[in-house]
Amino acid sequence: MRPTDDGEPQLAEFGYRQHLDRSIGRFSSFAAGVSYISILTGTFQLFYFGFGAGGPAYVWSWPMVFAGQLMVALCFAELAARYPVAGSLYNWTKRLGSATTSWLAGWVMLTASVVTLAATALAYQITLPQLWSGFQLVGDGTGTYDVAVNAVVLGGLLITFTTLVNAFGVRLMARINSAGVFIELVAAVLIVVVLAVALTRGPQDVLFDTGGRGEGQSLGYLGAFLVAALASGYVMYGFDTASSLGEETVDPGRTAPRAILRAITASFVLGGLILLFGLMAAPDLTDPQLASSSGGLQYVLLSVAGTGLGKAFLVCIVVAVTVCCLAVHTAAIRMTFAMARDNALPASARLAHVDPRRRTPVVPAVLVGLLAVGVLLLNVRQPQVFTALTSIAVVMIYLAYLLVTGPMLVARLRGRWPRPAPGRFSLGRLGLPVNVLAVLWGAGMAVNLAWPRREVYNATGEPHWYLQWAAPVFIGAIVAVGLAWYLLRQRRRTGVLPEHAAVIDPTPPPTPA
Repeated sequence: MRPTDDGEPQLAEFGYRQHLDRSIGRFSSFAAGVSYISILTGTFQLFYFGFGAGGPAYVWSWPMVFAGQLMVALCFAELAARYPVAGSLYNWTKRLGSATTSWLAGWVMLTASVVTLAATALAYQITLPQLWSGFQLVGDGTGTYDVAVNAVVLGGLLITFTTLVNAFGVRLMARINSAGVFIELVAAVLIVVVLAVALTRGPQDVLFDTGGRGEGQSLGYLGAFLVAALASGYVMYGFDTASSLGEETVDPGRTAPRAILRAITASFVLGGLILLFGLMAAPDLTDPQLASSSGGLQYVLLSVAGTGLGKAFLVCIVVAVTVCCLAVHTAAIRMTFAMARDNALPASARLAHVDPRRRTPVVPAVLVGLLAVGVLLLNVRQPQVFTALTSIAVVMIYLAYLLVTGPMLVARLRGRWPRPAPGRFSLGRLGLPVNVLAVLWGAGMAVNLAWPRREVYNATGEPHWYLQWAAPVFIGAIVAVGLAWYLLRQRRRTGVLPEHAAVIDPTPPPTPA
């Protein structure tokens, strides 16, 4: 029987002592990555945007984004096999680049995660009122701010739930998350079957139908497609959550890499079939409901499955949104904890404290929840601002990924990439070309996401320069303020907090006889 590596040797390399509850198994690790990507949340939440911008042919963006993100996932799988540590991106970059680059990767990812949690929680508003009108708690949905305020109320309740679960401990989180992912996967397969039975047109009628998008634009359909591709780019990330739970996973050096690759592959296959079959089963591809946030893919599903079965699937989508928020919250907590135990955040001692009974960092769970609710409140009377922030958060996640794959590539080119441990995942000779593609993809996608398009950052209402240019302005401010605090105040104070430092045995090894 092969011995199980509990991950503590890798922790010792970073100078850390094991404090977190190592209880996550293979399926729970896989579920963490799947629930963050959350195919039912992303495809149903953003279908209307992709279809509205690129027409039916926007579905090509799904395999395109998968191919690019697979390069990143392969790099991350190799890192997870070597360094299964909490706050994976932050700690990986410590081994690959400078301390400042590492801190910036963690800071960017942490900030983006808080906004992503708030944005994902808003998905309740898209599904719950279609499930039952009683979920429209504020007004009847026709008032100017009824929908926006109701979205904040529902989202706030969801974040309260994820805060309580994460504060209680990783075992409860893993059980709820695994059960939710199981329901999501079963529902996704059933949705594919239901849509396949209801097909009304062939794939050729979808894959080459632009719906007239791009006409009259300087770049033609390419310009429209680059905008529509954001709908897929907004979904297929978060697979690194499996590695961020490395300190709580059994045999993490083997489990986490497999979980990363299985999560992104399963999401690609099921999500792609749902999108393609949804378009092939839609009663009318010219129906404006397909490009409406109140219709979209939910509208197609209800049309072809009938009210009863369709609403049963909507319940499964609500479950998917719930566990997606749970996974995003969990990942943000682990990043906070990882940076805090290095004394790299304000009030680090409190943020890095692990509750001795629950064996989980409780203060970060509460803090991340409060910050996410604060971001949610921006949606009450300024939904355009929140839409811009949501897009910016995704840009920042792609930048955080780039702050890992970039230094990783430099390490390879300089011959500093370590040899893989026996029996661990490794790209071997493919490592360099895959790493190059991951960097090129990440840089290109970050530019595409951040490009100051009005249809993304200022789609409705009066044009405002600060909305259209929100991505470079906001990201520049976050990076500048964060780096100023770190470089001027905290850089010389960083170091593993004493209560988290690995205990080094001062006794010298015995002298051979």
